[in-house]
Amino acid sequence: MKKPELLVPAGNLAKLKIGLQYGADAFYLGMPSFSMRSRINNFTEGSLLEGVNLIREAGKTLYVTMNIYPRGNKVDAFVKHIKYIREKIKPDALIVADPGVMELIKEHYPEAVIHMSVQANILNYRAVDFWHKQGAERIILPRELMLKEIQEIHEKVPEVELETFVHGAICMAYSGRCLLSNYMTGRDSNQGICAHSCRWKYRLHNDESMKERVEELKEKADQEEDQILLEEEKRPGEFMATEEDEHGTYIMNSKDMCMLPHLKELYDAGVCSFKVEGRNKTVHYLSTVVKAYRKAIDDMMDGKEFDKSLVSQVKKTANRGFIPGFLYGFPGKGDDVYYDENAPLQTHKFMGVVRKVEVNGEKDLYEVDIRNRLEKGSVVEVMTSEDEFEVEVSEMFDLQGESVDAVHGGAGNKLLRLREGIPVEAMVRVQI
Repeated sequence: MKKPELLVPAGNLAKLKIGLQYGADAFYLGMPSFSMRSRINNFTEGSLLEGVNLIREAGKTLYVTMNIYPRGNKVDAFVKHIKYIREKIKPDALIVADPGVMELIKEHYPEAVIHMSVQANILNYRAVDFWHKQGAERIILPRELMLKEIQEIHEKVPEVELETFVHGAICMAYSGRCLLSNYMTGRDSNQGICAHSCRWKYRLHNDESMKERVEELKEKADQEEDQILLEEEKRPGEFMATEEDEHGTYIMNSKDMCMLPHLKELYDAGVCSFKVEGRNKTVHYLSTVVKAYRKAIDDMMDGKEFDKSLVSQVKKTANRGFIPGFLYGFPGKGDDVYYDENAPLQTHKFMGVVRKVEVNGEKDLYEVDIRNRLEKGSVVEVMTSEDEFEVEVSEMFDLQGESVDAVHGGAGNKLLRLREGIPVEAMVRVQI
């Protein structure tokens, strides 16, 4: 097999540029109304075309997503969109899930390369063979598959390319086939607008605790509630305690996937594309994760031993704790899979991204898009595509040149005096 590609999300033009700078081989993106994550997809026709040009100029690969399950009233719109993509974008492949959309592509864009989305829930080699016979050249495997199942698929259908997720959130349902969001908010996960109801805070009550809760609200007083035990119908006598802290309980909240230590096993099993999840994540998340996986893949192909410090690097981004998904079997109960907090974990806080260098001709002065509160004199870690280092913020100014002692997230760009040689799109963070 050739070197596997590092495939990353491009939720907007800015994130696409970050992916290019930090080492991605390929990008997946889509227009609103035609792809998953439509509510946070900020591409317009103009920015999409600009992004496509940047990808082509860099010699990278582009996949366009059309992986929602459209209702009948969207069919005509899909036809127009397919024709537009054929005429203006000409991607390396289209990512689809719905058989009807696949037929529309065959009719209106017959030369298109088709990849079957993870939303198609293709779990076995017979299903892979079926979709290959329909014209799919690549299958994006569900996160729920085990390593031995991936190996079997590759052995049985070796002519089909296999792509799998290696980093990011794990859905509490099979690859997004969940009705919680639709039921609770009217936002359909398979229309690209999931509200992530599984991440919300919940409380469970019996009749007695409901009465206590009413009294608690009336009196604004703290009261203890009875412990709740869950018993599944087919498992009588197997009781599972549901714990609750001051924030609530999180019975469906999975930890995140991190496959950094397991890329060699996936590669040997037949995976040709390592996919990072997160079109709605920050540029800090994207740059840090892409950089770590870039090094891991390059080291793997050079025969080097896995660098364990790369896991520490991705822990600097917001996460829920890491597990290897279903790779070696179904995750166990309790600490193995469930994340029982509300706030994400991370070892560092994202402070900002460098937007302009050598301000007013001063080589150590930078214009930074500030994301969180930062005080003068703080020691920050600066991450570039090539390096990480610490430096003290010796001075800070507003854009008019007035000295300030602190800056705040959401207040716009500010000027920070750091050290010479920091490039545009460098990330600034502090250890928590």
